[in-house]
Amino acid sequence: MHLFAISDLHLPFGADKPMDIFGGWNNYTEKLENNWQKIVSNEDTVIIPGDFSWTLKIEDALPDFEFLHRLNGNKILLKGNHDFWWSTYKKINEFLEENSFDDIKILHNNAYRVGDFTICGTRGWIYDGTTEFDEKVILRESGRLEASIREGKKLGGEIKVFLHYPFAYADSVCREILDVLKKYDIKDVYYGHIHGIGRQKILKEYEGIKLHILSCDLVGFVPQIIV
Repeated sequence: MHLFAISDLHLPFGADKPMDIFGGWNNYTEKLENNWQKIVSNEDTVIIPGDFSWTLKIEDALPDFEFLHRLNGNKILLKGNHDFWWSTYKKINEFLEENSFDDIKILHNNAYRVGDFTICGTRGWIYDGTTEFDEKVILRESGRLEASIREGKKLGGEIKVFLHYPFAYADSVCREILDVLKKYDIKDVYYGHIHGIGRQKILKEYEGIKLHILSCDLVGFVPQIIV
């Protein structure tokens, strides 16, 4: 059993919004599927830290979930900034159950034990303290991260933290998220959100915590093995 991760699939089937208009994204769903099926087995688990589907409503995301369901392994999703289809925990789970997507779970104020590891995380936020809105969001997101890690501690196992936004990028840092990570002695964080030339400002480490990028285009549309 292995643990993989890849972020920002931006699946277009439910919204007819292909990513081909961006450089390097030609035939990306075919590339993703081929790469995934070659290296991921049905005994493996793949974490998807946000921006899974372009759709606005979960019902419209059915073709995207069907695509994901056809791929090997178990999948754990968390919310990204473009996941407008994301609803309540209850509604999403009802949708998954109604459509027999028993290999797909969502990470939202909770945690999952996968073998010797425990999966924790939240969307996060890039924050510079300039607006009241940012302050509210980051307080909520840092609280969700701590809630997830606390649940993970109950499950035992080595904790792996996944975010959509990096907690540190270029000259910006989300101190509230960083404080939670440090409180629980997290040494590695896996994230997405950054694309294209944004790679030039990626930080590989910040205050002793390693950052690992997972965005589809920046990892060649290949799920990355975590363990």
